Amino acid sequence: MLKIKKGIDILSTIGDVFSIEDAIKIFKAKMNNTNFIKIKKISNNEILMKIANAIAMCNPDKVFINDGSKKDRKFIKDLSIQKGEEIALSTKNHTVHYDLKDEQGRIMDRTFYIANKNEEINSLANKKVRKEALKDIKNKMTGIMQGHTMIVGFYIRGPIGAKMSNPAIEITSSAYVSHSADILYRNIFSKFNQEVNRLGHFFTNIHSEGLNRAEDLKNARVYMDRSYQTTYSVNCTYAGNTLMMKKGNHRFAVDKAIYQNKGNEISEHMFITGIDGPNNRVTWFAGAAPSGCGKTTTSMIGTHFVGDDLAQMWIDEKGFIRSINPEKGIFGILKNVNKESDPILMNILRKSNIEVIWSNVLIDKNKIPHWSGNGEKTPLKGYNFQGKWKKGMTRNGKKIPISHPNARCTISSDALSNYSNRTEDPKGVITKIITYSGRDSDTMPPVWVAIDTNHGVVIGASIVSATTATEIGDVNIIKHAPWANAPFIPGSLGDYMNAQFAFFGNKKITNKPIMAGLNYFLTHKARSGKSEKLLGEKKDVKVWLGWLERLAHNEVDKIKTPIGYIPKFEDLKKLFKSEINKEYTKKLYEKQFSIYTENIIKRTNFLIKAYKKEKNIPQKFFRILEKQKKELIKIKNLYGSIITPDKIIIS
Repeated sequence: MLKIKKGIDILSTIGDVFSIEDAIKIFKAKMNNTNFIKIKKISNNEILMKIANAIAMCNPDKVFINDGSKKDRKFIKDLSIQKGEEIALSTKNHTVHYDLKDEQGRIMDRTFYIANKNEEINSLANKKVRKEALKDIKNKMTGIMQGHTMIVGFYIRGPIGAKMSNPAIEITSSAYVSHSADILYRNIFSKFNQEVNRLGHFFTNIHSEGLNRAEDLKNARVYMDRSYQTTYSVNCTYAGNTLMMKKGNHRFAVDKAIYQNKGNEISEHMFITGIDGPNNRVTWFAGAAPSGCGKTTTSMIGTHFVGDDLAQMWIDEKGFIRSINPEKGIFGILKNVNKESDPILMNILRKSNIEVIWSNVLIDKNKIPHWSGNGEKTPLKGYNFQGKWKKGMTRNGKKIPISHPNARCTISSDALSNYSNRTEDPKGVITKIITYSGRDSDTMPPVWVAIDTNHGVVIGASIVSATTATEIGDVNIIKHAPWANAPFIPGSLGDYMNAQFAFFGNKKITNKPIMAGLNYFLTHKARSGKSEKLLGEKKDVKVWLGWLERLAHNEVDKIKTPIGYIPKFEDLKKLFKSEINKEYTKKLYEKQFSIYTENIIKRTNFLIKAYKKEKNIPQKFFRILEKQKKELIKIKNLYGSIITPDKIIIS
């Protein structure tokens, strides 16, 4: 069981500041009069002590308090360009940032949870005991900001006034990180005291890129102190490793949902979007997918965009599930973003006056960014994530792409044409449909629906996916990716699963959500063909979501199978025509929705074996999977290993 403020506080132990009087002395020594006046507006002594200890530990030359004003935002952006962390491009308000060529994704091997004695840590994660972490952080972060300006920002992860928002301090020597924070999060300097007092907590994040040299990357570290809700990040620059308000604080929010408010809230790796249905209604979706598996693309299908990455969810007084986005911007993967598949995003990326931070893309001689799969003419040469580039370049026998597979864009959500002003509504949006998807090329159909919410939790727990460029290391290795949230679950998977069952099974929920699996990556080869191409198109997603939207309002029918409910051909045929003006054939339907029993049984056995290695997994999880397997074997014996939907109807 996680306990808050258990064990020594690493930050105050290294900083050695224990009185507000000493904190004020440090502020006066490191801040000019303008910034000292700003910090005096923060009245919470715990906040002040955190900042003072961070200053004492990192020893910057000076400290800048970012109040979120236009003046301060301009100062930070200009500082980033001056330091070379960003480069101004030819399009107004566009800049590009490059990470070290060997740090283009999350450094999972150098990321650790700080653990107290007998504290359970996710078996898929790394940990260090508190004393060892103290020693390492002290060694690597003491004096790390000498020669730098420390920037301190005050944010909230979620709308002001929302029940499940989380205030957070971002402390960094990187102007790029601070610039990104101001785009992606709500700077609430003037209301930070108020929100901390209302919610009773805040998160703290401390980062320094150090000297930003390739040789220092082996000493890069990301530490997350769950007991003191503080992150430490050093010798790295990729936003997933440095902007710890994102996935670092997401982990703390997951902890809060499991150990402090179990059954009443959850913190998920999910998009939030609204789909227009008949009669001018809007139906709200939240959906999980591992990074690089279509989460942003799916969120953009919605006509009312709220978020593409994270969701805080709770049960309101009327029994509805409500969701908010902790962020207000997008840190989106660019690979294969083009006019055909992502017209809304492309419109922004090629428009002037809208602020965009590009990362790890190709910049041509005209200072225009390019990326893999953008559907545009590729320059013959330019500068990209590994240095100077020209067409046909190879390294170790492999062609170097024009941009890194994990190249990103950072933009504010309100620039999107489908942006919903509900993004800032503290009441959140009523969420009727929850989806789970991975990168599954050969097993599950494009969409299937849980029999009940317990089965829905199992669908989330059963996500399998190929690794992507988001995580440094080998790609395309099939692995278990429960709820698409496993890298961000600090405690045991058993504790997390128990919290999922408790939340979705809460009797307070009088309006049960539809919970469904999605699979965009089914290939022709998996359905008796030869091609590795997808069995369908990216735009088909709109139909799968459209069918779920109608199902939520009892306007389409469904077929019961051992894996859950699947659509009927007649409903999909109509939706393909009305939603994307495409003819949909019975032959394609049968390829996509036939039950390949042997593949699914193999997948089920894989999941049972994986979870039996974990502690405290609820037995109902195994009962549901064993029942599914038993039913699959039964229909296989009746109809063979490949069963068309028509046969299932007959049965």
